[in-house]
Amino acid sequence: MDIQVQSFAVTNLRRRPVVVETGGFVAGLTPDTDNPYLNYATPLPGAEPNGQDVAALIGIFRERGLLPRLEFAPQAAPAVAPALRAAGFGTEAVHEYLICTPHTLTLPQPSGSPRVDSPTTDEEFAELDAALAEALGGVFTPSAQGAARLRRTQQSGGAVRFVRTPQGGIVGGASCSPSAEGTAELSGVGTRPAHRGRGIAAAVTAALTEAMFAQGAGSVWLEYSGEGSRRVYERAGYRPQGTRLYLSLPPAQQP
Repeated sequence: MDIQVQSFAVTNLRRRPVVVETGGFVAGLTPDTDNPYLNYATPLPGAEPNGQDVAALIGIFRERGLLPRLEFAPQAAPAVAPALRAAGFGTEAVHEYLICTPHTLTLPQPSGSPRVDSPTTDEEFAELDAALAEALGGVFTPSAQGAARLRRTQQSGGAVRFVRTPQGGIVGGASCSPSAEGTAELSGVGTRPAHRGRGIAAAVTAALTEAMFAQGAGSVWLEYSGEGSRRVYERAGYRPQGTRLYLSLPPAQQP
């Protein structure tokens, strides 16, 4: 599964507005932001970069004023992490990822489960972007660009879902990438703090996962941020599968 997830990561980055490939790496960049989560690289499965390859990769980021940064499944390219660490890259995080298949998906009981909808208007995409910005604790700020990215995800074959309160305000949601290499990534699951504990994340997760299976994905994977969220995903049918490594080059060590 590590190879499949890493192959997905490569294909998914190649969908970015700006793509630069060098020395076994693919960098996917988003010109309207310097957010490191929207500007990073990943190696091709089995890549064995040398020092020159890593230096060229660093240059791609430096010339754009961006943090040199990578996300990848280390077991799919075992030679990559040592080459990056030799150049000064440090570990941001090691995240376990979970996988769901059509055979493990467990849908919540309809009674009492929040209603899940798909955004269709500019206002709904913007309101969902704002809700996720609050839910994720300032990782990003709401913006027209963020709303547009959500719309592009849905229009390009992915899925976006949200939940409203009875009063009409959007309080949570998430998105799932278009599938590639037989799998898709579910990300950005978030609920405004005042509305947590009401099954919103579980309902959105199940709805998005079911939607991607209906479109032909053989699996959906995600990363979780804590044991509470992990339990939510496991109840929906997600199971531990592997790890993903986040590495970046601290500014003081950039050549």
